[in-house]
Amino acid sequence: MRAIWKGAVSFGLVSVPVKLYAATESHDVSFRQVHAKDGGRIRYQRVCSLDGEEVAYADIAKGYETEDGEMVILDDDDLGALPSSSSREIAVEKFVPSDQIDPLLFEKSYYLEPDKTGAKPYALLRQALLEADRMAVVTVAIRNRTTIAVLRVRDDVIVLQTMMWPDEVRTPDFSVEIGDVKDSEVEMARMLVDTLAGDFDADDFTDDYAEAVEAVVKAKIEGGEVQRTETSTKSSGEVVDLLAALQRSVQAAKKARGEDDSSNSDSDSDSDSDSGSTRKRTTKKAPAKKSAADTTGSTTKKAPAKKAAGTKKAAAKKAPAKKTSTRKTAAKKAS
Repeated sequence: MRAIWKGAVSFGLVSVPVKLYAATESHDVSFRQVHAKDGGRIRYQRVCSLDGEEVAYADIAKGYETEDGEMVILDDDDLGALPSSSSREIAVEKFVPSDQIDPLLFEKSYYLEPDKTGAKPYALLRQALLEADRMAVVTVAIRNRTTIAVLRVRDDVIVLQTMMWPDEVRTPDFSVEIGDVKDSEVEMARMLVDTLAGDFDADDFTDDYAEAVEAVVKAKIEGGEVQRTETSTKSSGEVVDLLAALQRSVQAAKKARGEDDSSNSDSDSDSDSDSGSTRKRTTKKAPAKKSAADTTGSTTKKAPAKKAAGTKKAAAKKAPAKKTSTRKTAAKKAS
């Protein structure tokens, strides 16, 4: 895990240097919106709702919409004047009984790890919270905004849980009509509770929907039902084998022209004689979809290059129609 915040917990005259780590991560299933025909990602433009024109990032400002629907534009000076905090202190305001805080107020959870110099006061605070069966209500500034939170103990680690502000908790605008409840019905409800009583274990529950989606996707991959598109292939952090990509691109282009890998052997001499000018063109990488013209001057049908896993397309640069030897030179250089 990577620490997202560093600071110190302070209570009284005691200060505990700590690091903050996100305690949870979402594994919810998410889908991309794509073109059903070819799997291409759907892109959205930033368009003004009034004039219908696309707006550049430089022209986008922050606006606050009032209850009447009026829009108030805030510039950098307005935003700079807003209260913000860069404090690195988790200040304990009070210790309260654990059952006084409604779980509805809890928002995000973080682990607190002590620095080496703060190991002992960290252990003391953890033990005090456990023995008192209380939570510490604190204030903390995260991303320059101050929020309230609580410190509690989970296993051997102190957990910080940020909280919603009181006005962020909605009041239900409906009422529940309660009719006459018979004693026998209450007794049956109690029996049902006793029948289903037990200890909570999070491992008893699984995300059936996510597992079902993964099974469907795996079956489609194994069946070859995959759309290989440039935008859908992740390339970040992967090794790019340019020579292999060039070789595959040349082979794909030859196959589209109906040529064998061993054909055009007579072009070797032409390639050697034109090496001074031809190789300069072939060393520069261009998209594989650009195929060279044939010797008759007519262009061949463009063929997409076979994509090596995790690589970008690369191929020989398009050459003038009469230079058929360019392909052979690119193939020799790629090998």
